[in-house]
This record gives sequence, structure tokens and C-alpha cells, in this order.
Amino acid sequence: MNSRISFLKESIRNLKTLGTVTPSSRFLAERMLKKIDFSKVEVLVEFGPGNGAITKLILEKLPANATLICFEINDNFYKQLSEIKNPQLVIIKSSAEKIEEELNKLNFNKANHIISSLPLTIIPEEITNEILAKSLYVLENKGTFIQFQYSLTYYKKLKSVFNQAISLDFEPLNFPPAFVYHCKKVD
Repeated sequence: MNSRISFLKESIRNLKTLGTVTPSSRFLAERMLKKIDFSKVEVLVEFGPGNGAITKLILEKLPANATLICFEINDNFYKQLSEIKNPQLVIIKSSAEKIEEELNKLNFNKANHIISSLPLTIIPEEITNEILAKSLYVLENKGTFIQFQYSLTYYKKLKSVFNQAISLDFEPLNFPPAFVYHCKKVD
């Protein structure tokens, strides 16, 4: 319960960048990850991990030789994530639009999957466009960009970026309930 209270306090202070007042539920995390074949994952990227609600589930499923790279710009969440002691976890205090250069610094060319909890609807459009374009670029062929949102407002945009290769899911057991966009890179 203490982590929920901490999350609530942080979200009230930073609602414009967090876009929510509660951490993601285990149900939402499971729904976001359900289509990933973790046995084939080498590099997985997470945008906006917050206090690590989805991060912890990813780490449970990640094979021993894989790496999880988290992009978190919030100081308090970055600190909380840094307390997760796992050699497969790399936490970067940088914005998601820097994905290509940050992966290069870590000697990775591509990501198998990107999990995003970014509040796209409140991020300026030019930044969102850059995040989506660079995400598409660094994804391997048939890699996925998985995004949750509380509305369907980004469906058309994601459909255009990922050339129609998108499916939609819904998780009612989250507060608030969330839509999950599964976008696949197809060359």
C-alpha cells in the first residue's frame, strides 16, 4: 500500500507528465505482455515505467540472457527503479525520443519489443511523432510496440505509423480501465 500512496503523491505533483494517479494493475501488465514470446527476447525497452509495476513482471518473464532497458525522466520514479536489484535491468534517465542514441551507447542496434506507458495524449505532438518514428526505426522486423491509453484517441495515429499492423485489446481490471494497442513492425 505504501507504494500506491507514494505513486499518488508523485502523480499529483506531476500529473502533466504522468497522466495518471495510480500505478498500472497486474491485470494490465499481463495484458500488455501476453503476446510476447519471451523465449526469443534479447532486448526489451520500457518507456515510462513509473514505480515499476510492469517492469517487475517483465523481469519475472525475461530469459537470463536478455536485457530490459527502462527510460524514466521522473526523479522519484528513477530512484525507486534504481532500488530494483537485477543485473538484467538498465535504467536510463532520459526521454523516450533518445531511444536510438541510448541503445547505441549500450551497443544495441535493435529492440525486440517496446512497452510504453507514456501518456501520449498529453505529450506535445512533435515529441510524440519523434518517439513513434524512432521506436519504429529501432524495432526489429516483426517486433512490437505495445502502448496503453485510457481512450481510443491514438488508434488512428498508431495505425498510420505502423502501416495498419495494429490490434486493440481492453483491460477493465485497471483504474482507470485501459486500451492496449499492439503494434507490429512489418517491413
